[in-house]
Amino acid sequence: MSIVYRVFVEKRPGFDVEARNLLSDLRETLSLPQLSGLRLFKRYDLSGLTEAEFRAARESVLSEPNCDDVHVDFHPELDGAFWFAVEPLPGQYDVRADSAAQCIQLLTQKERPLVRTATLYALFGDLSGDDLERVKRYIINPVESREAVMGVKPASLEMVSSVPEDVRVMNGFLELSQSGIEDMDKALGLAMSAEDLAFVQQYFRESERREPTFTEIKVIDTYWSDHCRHTTFHTSLDKISFPEGDVLSAPIQSAFQKYLEIRKELGREDKTLCLMDIGTIGAKELKRQGKLDDLDASEEINACSIEVEAEIDGKPEKWLVMFKNETHNHPTEIEPFGGAATCLGGAIRDPLSGRSYVYQAMRITGAGDPRTPVSETLPGKLPQRKITRTAAAGYSSYGNQIGLAAGKIQEYYHPGFVAKRLELGAVIAAAPKENVVRMRPSPGDVILLIGGRTGRDGCGGATGSSKAHSHESLQTCGAEVQKGNPLTERNIQRLFRRGEFSRLVKRCNDFGAGGVSVAIGELAPGLKIDLDSVPKKYDGLDGTELAISESQERMAVVVAPGDAAKAMELASQENLEATQVAVVTAEPRLEMKWRGKPIVSLSREFLDTNGVTQHVQVVVGSPDAGANPFSAKHVEDLLPSWMDALQDLNVCSQKGLVERFDGTIGAATILEPYGGKMRLTPNEAMAAKLPTPGRTECCTLMSHGYDPYLCSWSPFHGAIYSVVEALAKLAAAGGDSSRARLSFQEYFERLGFVPERWGKPLSAVLGGLRAQLEFGTAAIGGKDSMSGTFENLTVPPSLVCFAVVAGDARNVVSPEFKAGGHVVSLLPVRRLPDGTPDFEVLRKNFGALHGFIREGKILAAQTVGRGGIAMALSKMCFGNLVGFKGDAPEELGDLFTPEYGAIIVESVDGLPGYPVIGHTTSDGAITIGDKMRYALYEAIPTWERPLEKVFPTKAGDVPVATWEPYSKRGGLKPAVRVARPRVLIPVFPGTNCEVDTARAFEEAGAIPELVLIRNLSAADIEDSVSKLVKAIGNAQIVAFPGGFSGGDEPDGSGKFIATTFRNPRVRDAMEELLHRRDGLMLGICNGFQALIKLGLVPYGEILHALDHDAPTLTFNTLGRHVATMVNTVVSSVKSPWLSKASVGDVHCVAISHGEGRFHATPEQVSSLVANGQVAFQYADLQGCPANQMPWNPNGSVNAIEGITSPDGRVLGKMGHSERTWESGLGRNVPGVKDQGIFASGVEYFL
Repeated sequence: MSIVYRVFVEKRPGFDVEARNLLSDLRETLSLPQLSGLRLFKRYDLSGLTEAEFRAARESVLSEPNCDDVHVDFHPELDGAFWFAVEPLPGQYDVRADSAAQCIQLLTQKERPLVRTATLYALFGDLSGDDLERVKRYIINPVESREAVMGVKPASLEMVSSVPEDVRVMNGFLELSQSGIEDMDKALGLAMSAEDLAFVQQYFRESERREPTFTEIKVIDTYWSDHCRHTTFHTSLDKISFPEGDVLSAPIQSAFQKYLEIRKELGREDKTLCLMDIGTIGAKELKRQGKLDDLDASEEINACSIEVEAEIDGKPEKWLVMFKNETHNHPTEIEPFGGAATCLGGAIRDPLSGRSYVYQAMRITGAGDPRTPVSETLPGKLPQRKITRTAAAGYSSYGNQIGLAAGKIQEYYHPGFVAKRLELGAVIAAAPKENVVRMRPSPGDVILLIGGRTGRDGCGGATGSSKAHSHESLQTCGAEVQKGNPLTERNIQRLFRRGEFSRLVKRCNDFGAGGVSVAIGELAPGLKIDLDSVPKKYDGLDGTELAISESQERMAVVVAPGDAAKAMELASQENLEATQVAVVTAEPRLEMKWRGKPIVSLSREFLDTNGVTQHVQVVVGSPDAGANPFSAKHVEDLLPSWMDALQDLNVCSQKGLVERFDGTIGAATILEPYGGKMRLTPNEAMAAKLPTPGRTECCTLMSHGYDPYLCSWSPFHGAIYSVVEALAKLAAAGGDSSRARLSFQEYFERLGFVPERWGKPLSAVLGGLRAQLEFGTAAIGGKDSMSGTFENLTVPPSLVCFAVVAGDARNVVSPEFKAGGHVVSLLPVRRLPDGTPDFEVLRKNFGALHGFIREGKILAAQTVGRGGIAMALSKMCFGNLVGFKGDAPEELGDLFTPEYGAIIVESVDGLPGYPVIGHTTSDGAITIGDKMRYALYEAIPTWERPLEKVFPTKAGDVPVATWEPYSKRGGLKPAVRVARPRVLIPVFPGTNCEVDTARAFEEAGAIPELVLIRNLSAADIEDSVSKLVKAIGNAQIVAFPGGFSGGDEPDGSGKFIATTFRNPRVRDAMEELLHRRDGLMLGICNGFQALIKLGLVPYGEILHALDHDAPTLTFNTLGRHVATMVNTVVSSVKSPWLSKASVGDVHCVAISHGEGRFHATPEQVSSLVANGQVAFQYADLQGCPANQMPWNPNGSVNAIEGITSPDGRVLGKMGHSERTWESGLGRNVPGVKDQGIFASGVEYFL
């Protein structure tokens, strides 16, 4: 039996950011002022190592000598402390343990060791037993974790799994009475109705003439779940009642009559009248009218897909643009981190299965007030503050690691979301049309499972998300939550981006809801699936679990038999497992075998019935005229009303939330999440260039529209204005709204058979239909979630609209005012007595605005939404501190009316036909006639204050930074000059900036070579090391790109890279490159973290181990990831990497990191400055080194952003200089963005 080693690791004072932030959180959230201190220890248990290997891993992988204290076997004495430990539930994916095992394997180059982790919390202070229990309940989520046993370490880390029994046959099922059917439905916790189960009984009795297996029942339940088959939306609406004589209700009935007319014209009267038919008929009608000429239609439906023509390097090419929205409301409600992470992961895999590359994401969420005291949390619920913060951490962690730019983040607050959270992600993707080959599978075709392995995580997720929930859900739904692994999904993305692979794929499905049963089960009518071939995370899984597990990061692809070997080899090259698990058959049946025996055998005809069609009656409600949200409120004193509006949770700043998400990775982002020199004006639409191999101006814009309060008042009007708002935002950003394509997200309570409840989604889809027909823009996709109920609480009846259009990047407009002295005009909306907008006016306005933008007349544009004109103007002013002066309206309350569809624009001159409402000013204030003058320096803090304690943007300042420039050039020359230097870019698990870095070097004239580090086996590691050594020998430059090597685990960044480059062969190759061939080295972000861990900066060589007080990069003082644009000033030009820069040059660069705080002693800082090794410093608006946030975003000592080796040949920096290689990016943030680093590095060798 292998020895089990145990080690406790604690961050030293000054580095213990996580512990200090948790202490503050517990004091604030749980009202525990008596909690005086908190210490955190990461516990690791390891086996499969020798004593020497354990020591090496302890010092270089599990800890860092310059910021950690390490204790072997036992934690230190904790006198006076209350302490407990928390560990993942058995079988749950533990990213820290997995990353530690992978990193240690890179160190030993042997088989992967076993690692188990836990976190020890030590609490100090005068705490009662009840206080301790409250802390435990706050920290331990029973869905994913449990309190760990302390004391003696285990004798073995091997997971002991009992051998599962054979799948049981449901004997007696065929003879069950109706009451027996109902009892069985409840006893098994099935999502299907008793009527469905009776239909299953009839099928087996009459067609199969045998008893079903338990697996068959679970597979059918999964296949027919509302999540997978939208059974609620297919329910027959037998009788519909509308209110009579009500002005506000009249357009609802009129929209229904229009639907009936279209239904008749399209010959669909024999189809079931249901929500699905109403929701999809708009696209059918507009296609009939010839208004869907760009639709990419096929049998394979992975995501909304349109065809665009992109000019790339001057040549036109056909590309497909795909987009998709996805919710993970139920899993995020009960396990916020994993649920939100896999919301994004699932959204990515839908267009990915369509063989397109996802390059931008939007996150729209809904929560209760996160400031609600924990004491008011409902039984069976997590606190709103914990849900919203942890969900943000989960979604951002996944997106940041996989390398997906978050173009728009917005959270809505409404008391209805206490029933169940809204966790909604939308993504946009693209691919060359020639790479997408769609073919109907043929008998004999094989199905490969590519990517992750299968575990128990996610079992029952599809059915779980289809149910209403109660106070017991936290205790009973753990297995339903999926766990994400973004590093694996990044590899899948890289594989699918290769045309040589994607063109082999006939059809593809991702493993989302339903696992094997749905992902593979949908690929062809006839299938034979061998569950024994499905790769497992661990032993002990039975046939049912293998059939329905929703373990993430898996793809099922259909390829011809002759292409299987090639496809599997290409997968292996991308560090992915690929296994043949099924074959396509001629007979239309779904068959699964486990242990060589059939456990599922179902006819396709039966499966495709989707169960019994339900029938309901519908009563449509009438909006309350007295609560009309468009009615102007009476305002006497303007300033207090303005201040109150700025502090509305759905208006106030969400910067602390948004800046957790990387918005610039991919080097394609046109609009940053926050614009202006102050980075304070939120964007309204996200815009990015297509991820093409060459230069292009072809871009996509995506926007959304939604108001939960408006939808609650009237689902019909709410849906209309969701579409109006989304299209207005597209128009304001420079898009042609008439060419937009839509996708809807419906979110409603569990409807049951209550007619009044059904009236809400019916009204909403009718509103969506009315808007589609009026604008001529079709909803070509969508998603519904119909289980927003917790006991007697329900979510607001919601229809969120997403709008997408392709356009020209040069026409994209941002909302922040640009300068004083400009005209501010209003493109107004006219509302009719029935509450609907005058669509003709809106169409005219949107079209005119698009023309003005193409003519270059528009400097800024912002839509009017919640908070009205007042809040729209405020946000436009904040970004560049540009003021506004206008006349006061007769009714001051009109300034706060949510005029959805109206647009405010800034231009040099007025716009013909549109009213001028004021002018921009340079006085830094908002002035409304003689009623108000509100200084921006007062308004901005008011706007920022409401969510500051939930999503902080400020932490303690560091000591004042000094400015001691070093202007002497280094004068270094290479040993050998080359016309085009070769650049080695190693790609580790978790690296995500390799493409951006390669393109930046290529643009500068270098020849990049990417070497992927494969680590699925010891042999793969050996092969990778050999390739790495050879590539170093051929290169003049080695560049470590950014990313999250190993997911920035175990508890620290850059360890994968540092461990690999300390390999003796690799270290010797680097020594020869830097000191004999005078080569160069660059590390950006994660690459900088690796350089400093190796000692290459600031020492210039790879050290065996770092000193106890060596400079390092550690966790940001905010205790979270920070992603924004920052100013940096050139402090030294000693390095050849700075040959094109001058001291004092100020640049605007992107950052995205959680561990970017540079830490060194005052003596070390002085030495670095004196030797010219401080290359860049974070700077304020005046270009001076900054110690305060937001200008110093991470709390770096002396504002240090980048340093070099003593001779300057090695440069490490946190800012992503590679993300500015193409023009027109980040256009809403002013500043010089190209630092000339890549051109300087290449020029060094010329």
